[in-house]
Amino acid sequence: MPTLLPRSFYLRSPEVVARALLGKLIVRRLGRKRLIGRITEIEAYPGAGDPASHTFIGKTPRNAVLFGPPGFTYVYFIYGMHYCLNFSCLPDGVPGGVLIRALDPVEGLETMAHLRGYDAVPKPSLLTSGPGRLCQALDITRANANGLDVTRARSPLQVVDDGVRPPTILTTPRIGISKAADKPLRFLVG
Repeated sequence: MPTLLPRSFYLRSPEVVARALLGKLIVRRLGRKRLIGRITEIEAYPGAGDPASHTFIGKTPRNAVLFGPPGFTYVYFIYGMHYCLNFSCLPDGVPGGVLIRALDPVEGLETMAHLRGYDAVPKPSLLTSGPGRLCQALDITRANANGLDVTRARSPLQVVDDGVRPPTILTTPRIGISKAADKPLRFLVG
């Protein structure tokens, strides 16, 4: 039976949390529907010392979630068209987080396809590969999902462990950024 990840899981460095989240399931509840995807790609953002992190400029009302406590969602809007889902890491007051970049859809594919604007279920990569696609497929916006506690049993957004472990984990530089782009902080299921 899948186990809800506790707050202590996120109380570690973003690099450790990112690698540990690969293979875990994101469960999104929309009314009576459940949308589930397995995390297959993720990036770590270590915080204040990372010029690519939203926390590099210090704490603001927009990025406050990333300053803790750990295990909360930080959702932001990018390029005027896409939402991106992150989870806060590290102890309360210390900034850091991970960006969910891709999922392998597991349950609720028809609903995901509808939310993405498809009449029929397309290949999985069109549903949830990329931060914007996965947020659209799971109906995640800043208005409805920013600041959610993913460690609560009643949260509409959770991360659970069903025991699946990736056979290999690939490490690469992060993508889609211009600052600190050479850091090997992107992790993928191999």
